[in-house]
Parts: sequence; C-alpha cells; structure tokens
Amino acid sequence: MCGIGCVVTLCSQHAIHDFFNEDILWCLRRRGPDSSQQLIKTASDLSYECLFSGHVLHLRGLMTPQPLEDANNNIFLWNGEIFNGVRVDDLENDTEVLFSHLALCSSEADILSLFSSLRGPWSFIYYQASRHSLWFGRDYFGRRSLLWQFNNEVDGAFCLTSVSVYSKSGNQWQEVPACGIFKIDLKACATTKSLSLTLFPWKYSCTEITVDKIFVNVLDQVSKQLPNHIPLMMNESKLCLRAPVIPLNKTVSEASGECPGTNISNIIHMVSVETLQGLLAEEHKKKLVHQFIDVLNEAVKRRVLSLFRDEDQKTREVPSMSNRKAHVAVLFSGGIDSMVIAALADKHVPLGEPIDLLNVAFMIKEQAKQKCTDKKHTNQEVQLDLLCPQESCKDLDGKTGVHLSCFDVPDRITGRAGLKELEAINPSRTWNFVEINVTLEELKKMRQQRINHLIYPLDTVLDDSIGCAIWFASRGEGFISNHGELKPYKSPAKVVLTGMGADEQLAGYSRHRVCFKKYGLEGLKKELEMELDRISSRNLGRDDRIIGDHGKEARFPFLDEDVVSFLNSLPISEKADLTLPRGIGEKLILRLAGMEVGLTASTVLPKRAVQFGSRIAKLESNSEKASDTCSRLKLFS
Repeated sequence: MCGIGCVVTLCSQHAIHDFFNEDILWCLRRRGPDSSQQLIKTASDLSYECLFSGHVLHLRGLMTPQPLEDANNNIFLWNGEIFNGVRVDDLENDTEVLFSHLALCSSEADILSLFSSLRGPWSFIYYQASRHSLWFGRDYFGRRSLLWQFNNEVDGAFCLTSVSVYSKSGNQWQEVPACGIFKIDLKACATTKSLSLTLFPWKYSCTEITVDKIFVNVLDQVSKQLPNHIPLMMNESKLCLRAPVIPLNKTVSEASGECPGTNISNIIHMVSVETLQGLLAEEHKKKLVHQFIDVLNEAVKRRVLSLFRDEDQKTREVPSMSNRKAHVAVLFSGGIDSMVIAALADKHVPLGEPIDLLNVAFMIKEQAKQKCTDKKHTNQEVQLDLLCPQESCKDLDGKTGVHLSCFDVPDRITGRAGLKELEAINPSRTWNFVEINVTLEELKKMRQQRINHLIYPLDTVLDDSIGCAIWFASRGEGFISNHGELKPYKSPAKVVLTGMGADEQLAGYSRHRVCFKKYGLEGLKKELEMELDRISSRNLGRDDRIIGDHGKEARFPFLDEDVVSFLNSLPISEKADLTLPRGIGEKLILRLAGMEVGLTASTVLPKRAVQFGSRIAKLESNSEKASDTCSRLKLFS
C-alpha cells in the first residue's frame, strides 16, 4: 500500500510545491513509512508542470520506491494489490510488474484492457510521456482512496492525493468517483490554459444497456460533483472498462417473494444453532454453502499470503516460535463476518504465526451502566444484547486507571466468546485477542489531531462513529492476556482484514429487513443493488484512509471479485431469508458457512453495527441522527 499524490499546473506563477502543503505530505508519509520520494516533470515546449509524490508501505516482493520512471520518461504511482489477472511471482513487486505492462500499451484500448484484467484493490496515477497524458482512477469498488481538488484561480492547480487535511476555507477536496478511469490531455490543456477531463467508464460485459446510455448516466452523475469550469467528456472512441464482476441476479420467484408470515417463519421461532443445522440438511443448500466457502476461502488465502514476512523470504530461516510476530490482524467483534474471516485465515497463515484479533471498546457512560444494572433481562436478551458490564472485573487500565469493566461493551463480550470458539477450532494457534480501550478524553484528542482529517471529505455522524472506531481498532494498541494477566500490546500486523461488504451483499442491515417488510423481495433486490453501487462513496475510501494512517493496509475478502460474482449469481433468496428471525435470516448463507467451518454460537448472533457494539454511538450526544452533519468533525483549535 502507498500514499500517492500529484499536482498539475498549466500556467502557474507559483512554485508547484506551494500547492501541496506539508500537512498533506505528512499524512501521505504515515500511509507509506518505508520510502518517500518526489519527482517534478516539465515539458520543455509546453507550459505544464507535474509533481509526483510517492510514499511506500513495503508489503510484497523487493522494496520498490515510488514514483517509478522508465527510459521513455513515463511515470507511475500505484496504491494497490494485484491478487489476480496479471501474474506477479512471490518475489516480484506488483508495482514494477504493472508498470512494465503499461509501457507495452500502445493505445487507449490497451490501457483499458490491462486495468480491466486486474483483480484486487487499486488507485493509480500514470503519466504517459509520449502522448502528454495523465491517467488516474480507482478500482470498481473504490477500495483505495483517491481525492481530487480543482483550483478556481486561472493560474491554479489540479491536485490528486490519497489523503488530505480538512480546512475551513479554500478549494475543497472530493473523492474521485469510482466510475471509471480519467484522462487529462496535458498538451491540449496547456494550449487552452484550461483543464478538461475525459472519462472511460465501467461496463458489464453482458449488459443490455447501450454504451450511449451508460455514458449519459455516468456523465450526469460525475458532472454534478465538478466545478462549473471543468468540462467532463466521454472518450471519442466510446471505449469502456470491463467490470470485474457479473451483474446482480434479479430473479424473484413467486414463492420467495412472499412477505413474512406466509411460509417457514411460521415454523421457525427459535434462534438457535440447531435451526441452522436443520437448514443444512437440505442437499441443494449445503452444496451452495460449500461453493461459497470455497470462493471466500480463496479470497482470504490471497489476502494473507500476498505479504512479505520479514526476513523469511530472504534467508529461508524459520524464526523461533517465541520470536514470531503477527503479520495479519482481523477487525474483530466476534460477529459472524469477523469470525468466518478469522477461521479461514487460520487455514492459511503459517501455524507458528499469531493472528491478532483487534477488539475496540469505548468507555461505557455511567448512565448506561446504571440503566444496565436496573434492567431485567430475559435469557435471550442477555445473549443477544450483552449490554451489562461485568462488575466483578476489577482490573485497571494501566494507561488511564479506569476499571476495565467500564469497557465491557457488547462487542467485547461477543469477542471473548468468539475467541473461545476459535481456540476450540485450532488450539495450536496463538490468537492474540487485543482489548483496545478508548476513553472519551482520548477519543476527543485523537479525533482533533488525526481522525477528522482522514474522514474528510465525508462529514456525517455515522462517518464519525465508524471512522473513530476503525481508527482506534486498526491502531492495535491495547492489552492481551498472558497467562491470565493483561499485558500492554501493540499489534505489529501490517495487513488488516475487515468484513466490509458482507452486510451490503447479504442483507445484513436493519434497513434491509424494513425494506423487505414494506416491499417484499422486489424492493430488497433494488436496495441491495444500490448498496454495492454506492459502497465506494459511502465506506471504502474512508476506511482505506483511516486504516492506512497507521502504516497498515485494509484488505476486504468479501469484496474479492470472485466472491462478489459468486454472490451476484445467486437469487437473493439463496443468500438471505428475511422471513426468518433476526440472527438467522440476514446473511443466512454466511451463517451456514460458519457452521460448516466449525463455528457455533457466533453463527446466530444478530447483526450489531460497530458504532453500537463498541458503544461509541451516543457517547457524546444522544440527540443526533446518523445522517446529520457531525459538528465534532469541524472543531479545531
């Protein structure tokens, strides 16, 4: 992973470095701590100038500083991982491999064909010297961040960067839409002294929609986000990138489209492991579940093995068991998404290597603790809500002096239970359950210092809650249990696996159940189609900026192209059955997969969003809605 940036000026009287302030460079260096370089390119006969800034986190093959420049003066910045589509050998660096392929491209169609073939997350910036062209873009799902800024002044600049900083004034940054690849003809722009963009959009290879209609839809969508003085054009040849996944299966059978209360939901009232076992007795269902396990298992395997493991590859020496450190971590709540990812990672991470399970908790407010003590829970409520802190726990957090019982939020309790399940599956593995405890004081401090800049340009209460929770979790600073005693620990893992994408594809959110009750499967189908279409702008750029700030890389197994294509191929009723109770029906195929890989109680835990499970939601204000603009993200000293 890397932090990449670029500045383009057409006729500026200012030094090009002036457009990239030191704060942005510092943010980029945090993403890429292993190497930092800058390169300025000028065309002697034209008036444009480009600055390229590359900051590398070394994860694969030999260390390769960026930006890369070849003998023909082409320049390449790459923030991505090639997991498939283009061959990258174990000791090769995917940046160099892809750059060598780009150098062989003789036409726009060749470049589009190359990027269409890639499997894995990416954003890139490519200067094609012979044609004075600047290419840039993000992968189909937008799994890597890229922001752009258009200067309103005549002698201003166009800027691209992985991450920026929030400022109250000046030209605002926006996320580059993950709708295709953009190209700037620098020669033409230098002549007219004005910037214009050409777009090459994504297109399903088997779609019935005409290219012209795709162009109209995408142009309309992207143009709304651009300043009025920046024209956006479709490429004259009407070339498109091939989407790396197949379209969503929109089949809705009459039986499966029925509303709740008309079929099996009348029979199944209990939320239990036995219910799932009963569903697995059906041969067709079991076959689909195993196909899903196979494709998800391969996705996890690619993400835990495409990784440079210290000196092992150079010396071929095996470190002693006691000296082995974790290279892979999982954002871990003990819910079904993170449990399945951890269980599959265990199959491929070398046995002597620990796996870090990163579990974040925000200190419970006294009011919540009081409420909890007074509330009478039924057995099922205790199992499913798990709100009450364990008052018997008297350990103190060494950093804050706070009783650790104050951090026994729902995700902490399900996380501990999940740890026991994983230890039962593989007792030989060292599972580092990292208890990450965050006080209100530290939350406010780090939000103002770091997190608000990373969430930017997003700005809602939901972005704040999720962004803060993921930032503290992925930082990995907390405690692990050592022979029953809690010891301070900081996760050294550079790869962080996350369950993002499971809820969007498998009807995991409460809004999906509401939609199903109102509009049936037809309405749910439209909602799920919209979920993946907007995931790049709602979640992934933000999460990449947040996790990357620690010099770590987010990897998303549920958004592997093969996983998405497999799930898209299934009718919705095979993936989720919202006629069944909460804790069973949503993400049904994933719960059944969990059963088949050896999980137990975690397979029937209902969905609990990280902002509620970690108890960050409502910590500072009880009157906010998730969609409100978050005032805390705007407060600066």
